Amino acid sequence: MGEVMLGSERQEKRPFKAIWEQHGGLFIAAACLLFIGIAWMMGRNGQGAGELIFFILAYVVGGYRKAWEGLETLIKEKDLDVDLLMVVAALGAAGIGYWLDGAVLIFIFCLSGALEDYTMEKTNQDIASILKYRPEEAVLLKNGGEVKIRAAQLQKGDVVLVRPGERIPCDGHILEGQSAVDQSSITGESIPVDLAAGDTVFAGTINGQGALRIHTDAGAEDTLLARIIHLVQEAKNELPPSQLFVERFEGIYAKSVVAAALLLMVAPPFLFGWSWESTVYRAMIFLVVASPCALVSSIMPAILSGISNAARKGVLFKGGVHLEQIGEVKVVAFDKTGTLTEGKPKLTDCIPSEACNEQELLTLAASLEYLSEHPIAKAIVGYAKAAGIPFESASEMQAVPGMGVSGTVNGRNCRIGKKELLASLNLDDAMLQTAGKLEADGKTVIFVESDGTLAGMLAVQDTLRPGVREAVMKLKSMNQKVVMLTGDAKLTAEAIGRAAGVDEVHAELMPDHKLALIRQLTEQYGKVAMVGDGVNDAPALAASAVGIAMGSVGTDVALETANVVLMTDDISKIPFAISLGRRARRVIRQNITFALAVIALLVVSNFWGGINLPSGVVGHEGSTLAVILSGLRLLR
Repeated sequence: MGEVMLGSERQEKRPFKAIWEQHGGLFIAAACLLFIGIAWMMGRNGQGAGELIFFILAYVVGGYRKAWEGLETLIKEKDLDVDLLMVVAALGAAGIGYWLDGAVLIFIFCLSGALEDYTMEKTNQDIASILKYRPEEAVLLKNGGEVKIRAAQLQKGDVVLVRPGERIPCDGHILEGQSAVDQSSITGESIPVDLAAGDTVFAGTINGQGALRIHTDAGAEDTLLARIIHLVQEAKNELPPSQLFVERFEGIYAKSVVAAALLLMVAPPFLFGWSWESTVYRAMIFLVVASPCALVSSIMPAILSGISNAARKGVLFKGGVHLEQIGEVKVVAFDKTGTLTEGKPKLTDCIPSEACNEQELLTLAASLEYLSEHPIAKAIVGYAKAAGIPFESASEMQAVPGMGVSGTVNGRNCRIGKKELLASLNLDDAMLQTAGKLEADGKTVIFVESDGTLAGMLAVQDTLRPGVREAVMKLKSMNQKVVMLTGDAKLTAEAIGRAAGVDEVHAELMPDHKLALIRQLTEQYGKVAMVGDGVNDAPALAASAVGIAMGSVGTDVALETANVVLMTDDISKIPFAISLGRRARRVIRQNITFALAVIALLVVSNFWGGINLPSGVVGHEGSTLAVILSGLRLLR
């Protein structure tokens, strides 16, 4: 917090510096234009010496920064810069007496640079705006009192107090209180979500009307928001292959333009009988219009805009390469548990026998499983609690490894578990047929016995995440092949696959089998996107063209290996990400085509249409600004 205040104090003490950093480019362009205007007026009034002085001032003020940057590139990196080509062209025009044309070139180049900076700053601000969600302070509850500390100092296990209207400083769960929490900064949901004790909250979200006591589940550096900030900064610095290619191409192209300009300064008088003045002037125009500014600006504004748009909607790309790649994906492969499904079994069926009713069956089952930590036991106990089913005291509990549990409930000898645990019971055909049907639907069937009699059956199943089927249908409508890869049993996997609507189900897979299948799908169909959350998914995530990890439930290994992270585990964002990748590729292709077409048109017009230097500059700089603005379409 001190750093933030210090920064604001500096801004107050040095407002001019802050204004200059933000608007300096426009001030320079305005000064350049003023000097050009004065020089032009003096020229009309016959004041030749004064005219020359103000033209020189216009050249120096408008061109010194670009000339310095271009010379630095030439000397330090031994490479030609587009900026240097512009300055050389302007000086060349002045050298043959076209002072006004050269000055207009400097001014338009300077103004265009300032406008490009503003345009790019819009993208950078959109990405950097995520940082503002990072809370600065937290109220730590310690030794019966409140201590205000920096949010960055919070550790796992701390308990914090969040008052109404404050930003939540940690990832954790609510211990006490209820409130409507604005989670738009993390999930993109515009409507606040009603949360109460036991619910999960994220750092950077805004508390509503109620005070909350929150248990910190992750240190400040491990929060979802911290990971988002890290990944966005990482993405901003990673260049996609198309940009790397264009940057390599720019160096070769710039040298070729200089060589061609030198040739054009010498050859036309001998080949076509041009005057030397006209020849040098045309060569200067060629230097300007053939420069690859628009080509160089065709890619990164579009990529950064796409990454920014995705981040606002809960999809983090670790680099521009992955935004390009996802637009080429032909197959989307999903892990099952924790990705397509919740990863937590839920009680789906309660079937009592003739000797029992549903409440008695649930009472027996929940009483026997009450102390168990097994996921199936938790599902049964959780359902019973939610339904208000009474529990009875259980004693003489004994686990039968891999089979179930036995014990005494209210004086009755009871067992709960697999069918094999109750092998001594005479199960009727109707019950067995029902159990078979439930298992065919991918459910796990649990049998309950009371005093040697079957009390009934319970079925549990890992259920689909909300919106999964709609997301899969959307992917299929986009001509994506959708497959599921899982280590789960075949019957269970096929049932989930049918419910989700996937094209293919591959079950009982080890991590190396998943890896082999990703390679097989790549060879057969093309680029594959793999979606997963666990350590066992890491090899497949690494082998796929685009690895997509679940942000909240994903393991550190999966998050580190993946190229894209779904911040709130929302599968419905995958069709959006693929669509955005396709749009990005389309916009980039349009920009490159437009940039090359304008260069070709201006070069031809220079030699056969007789355009002047200011017209060439307007066409060249206008095309550069146009492709940048075109790239910003991806912000929508």
